[in-house]
Amino acid sequence: MKKSLLSLAIALAVSGCSLIPEYIRPNAPQETESHAIEGWQASNWQSFFVDPTLRRLISQALANNRDLRAASLNVEAYQALYRIQRADRFPGVNGSGSGIRQRIPERASPTGQRQINSQYSATIAASWELDLFGRVKSLQGAALEQYLASEATRQSLRISLIVSVAEAWFAWQADQALLDLARETLQAWQDSYALTERSVNAGVASSLTLAQAKSQVESARVRRAQYQRQVQQDLNALTLLLGSQLPADLDKPLDLNGTLLGELPAALPSNVLQNRPDILAAEHQLKAANANIGAARAAFFPNISLTAAAGTLSPDLSGLFRGNSGTWLFQPQISVPIFNAGSLKASLDYAKLQKDMQIAQYEKAIQSAFREVADGLIARTSYRDQLAAQRDLVAANQDYYQLAERRYQTGIDSNLTFLDAQRQLFSAQQTLIADRLAQLSAEVQLYKALGGGFGDSE
Repeated sequence: MKKSLLSLAIALAVSGCSLIPEYIRPNAPQETESHAIEGWQASNWQSFFVDPTLRRLISQALANNRDLRAASLNVEAYQALYRIQRADRFPGVNGSGSGIRQRIPERASPTGQRQINSQYSATIAASWELDLFGRVKSLQGAALEQYLASEATRQSLRISLIVSVAEAWFAWQADQALLDLARETLQAWQDSYALTERSVNAGVASSLTLAQAKSQVESARVRRAQYQRQVQQDLNALTLLLGSQLPADLDKPLDLNGTLLGELPAALPSNVLQNRPDILAAEHQLKAANANIGAARAAFFPNISLTAAAGTLSPDLSGLFRGNSGTWLFQPQISVPIFNAGSLKASLDYAKLQKDMQIAQYEKAIQSAFREVADGLIARTSYRDQLAAQRDLVAANQDYYQLAERRYQTGIDSNLTFLDAQRQLFSAQQTLIADRLAQLSAEVQLYKALGGGFGDSE
């Protein structure tokens, strides 16, 4: 009978009875209308970011960025914690050796004679917790999910880094284009001012006209200084993301109107968003909280541990490993919770609340994903229409400016019309560059919202 009970206990320990609640993935808090795309997968970042210089910068950032490096080390730390927790499911074995040599004086000796006693021992001991109710297994499961969550978080940070480098690169290039535009406009307005000044000296134009032309020149100087500052700040931000200085042999300035990004699908099945790394991380955190409930439940049940030791014992060192010197010890222990002032119940309640919190975080992650994709799809369509309209506006203002310049030079119109044409053309050109930057940023953010890059090769 005793052998049967022992066999049953060992079988339960090996099989690992679990008190973890059955995990059921929460339903998505909302659905989105979408059309399935056969074989759709998250785009590889090299195929989406087609500009060679940008690819080079992204690769540099992935190799050197300190935040990504810290995230990678964090993954390794959670992996080590998982290995520690996993080791608790196996017996711990230790070896030890000791020696004692003691002198007993005549007055303390039972024989009335001085004695010198010696004792030497060598022992191998093993201890093992019988995980009958799955406490250790639950903790191991929680540690595994924490490790997987940290890996998903690292992937999410990796995608964010790729997107941030692209946006910083585009912003730097756009501000350089605005700086070039400000310099060209300043030169044009300085030429116009010089022409107006000659007209004033000849008595053809008034001092008011000259003051208005001077105002245009100073306004262009302000813009030039503003864009010079922004270009340098953009460069500093990009350098921080790269984790090192920019390559000295960068290619010529970027053509913002060229093909800089690959194509992304206009629609996708909603379940694809389940593969976004932030959603995966939230689900792993939820599973970890679910496993912790099992550990909290198991704490209500007895804790059984086994300790066994075997070795040799001898009064002299030379006979330590001879026959008839063997010793052994078998010591089972059981610990039963009797009174803990509600601590175990509170721990279980806390574990359940943590799970409810993780459910809320998981649902929020899904809601955020749906919104980001919806915003990205709307931005894609609207920015294309906006850019087309803005290009038409620039062309119209260009015609207006050229016509006003000819009429002013021939004396048909006043300088006021010419100055107004200059202002409108400069403003329209500025807006066109800003709109193109906003469109590029929206496309990149849509790539991120779709979980782009997750699963890329390192």
